Amino acid sequence: MKTHYGFKIGKFVLLGIAAITIFTFIVMLLWNWLIPIIFNGPVVTFWQAAGLLLLSKIIFSGIWKDHKPFDDKRSIWRKKFEEKLNNISEEEMEKFKSKFHSKWFRHGPFDAKKEEEKE
Repeated sequence: MKTHYGFKIGKFVLLGIAAITIFTFIVMLLWNWLIPIIFNGPVVTFWQAAGLLLLSKIIFSGIWKDHKPFDDKRSIWRKKFEEKLNNISEEEMEKFKSKFHSKWFRHGPFDAKKEEEKE
């Protein structure tokens, strides 16, 4: 019975290694097909493509598996901000809205409406 369990684990490991190898090979082929032609970049080897995959995984999804540290910080900030907004008066809310509007909507259709109102 234990042999059967060990066979399943070995099969799973081999499938994982095969999937990573195939994915790395595909990245290498795509890189070598596109980057040298478009950007005059270098041609990469299999191990360089594996390094690019690992680097992009670290940069774009982080090291943590479940990404909780970032989510927790964001939810704490969001709770504090919502609590602060719920406890301010209407005058302070209007002041906040006008400050927010002037900071983030300086250019574009909102700015054109302001210029029309001033004239």
